Amino acid sequence: MGRLKDVRRVVTGHDENGRSIFKDDQAFETKLIPSGDAEFALVWTAPDLPVENNDETDGRYRDAGLTLNGGSVIRVVDMLPQSASPFHRTNSLDYGIVLQGQLELELDDGNKTLLHAGDIVVQRGTIHLWRNPSENEVCRIVFVLTEATPVEINGEPLPEVHP
Repeated sequence: MGRLKDVRRVVTGHDENGRSIFKDDQAFETKLIPSGDAEFALVWTAPDLPVENNDETDGRYRDAGLTLNGGSVIRVVDMLPQSASPFHRTNSLDYGIVLQGQLELELDDGNKTLLHAGDIVVQRGTIHLWRNPSENEVCRIVFVLTEATPVEINGEPLPEVHP
C-alpha cells in the first residue's frame, strides 16, 4: 500500500489595506489515528456558525474532536485498505466527498452502499461505519462536518455513539 500525496491547503485573507492575499500555502501528511483503520489530516476548523472571518487563528491548530460543537470541521480521511471504522453517530451534518478509491457505507440495519470517486454522501446523524473494500488501494475522502441537533424519534433524542 502506497501513501497518497500530501494534502495541500491554501488559506486566503486580507492585508492591512483590505486587499486579498494568500495567508498560507502548505502541504502536510495524513497521520494514523489510534484505531489504526485510517489516517486523518485536519484542514480547518471554525468554532462558531456563522464563522467569524476576523478571527486570525489558524483553524488547523484549533482543538477539535471528530466534530466541533457549535462550529465546523473539514478533514481529509485516508481509509486504509481492508479496514473499517467502528459504528458511530455524531450530532452533526456531514458532507463526504470521495476523491479517490472506493468506500462502503454500512448502516446499523445492515444496509450498505458502495461509493466511488466523485460520489458525495450527506450523513445526517445515523449510526454508520466506513469500510474500504480494496485489498491495496487507499480511499481518500474529504469530510465537512457541522454541528446539528440530535435526531428525535417519538420525541426522544437519539444519543451520540462514540467508539
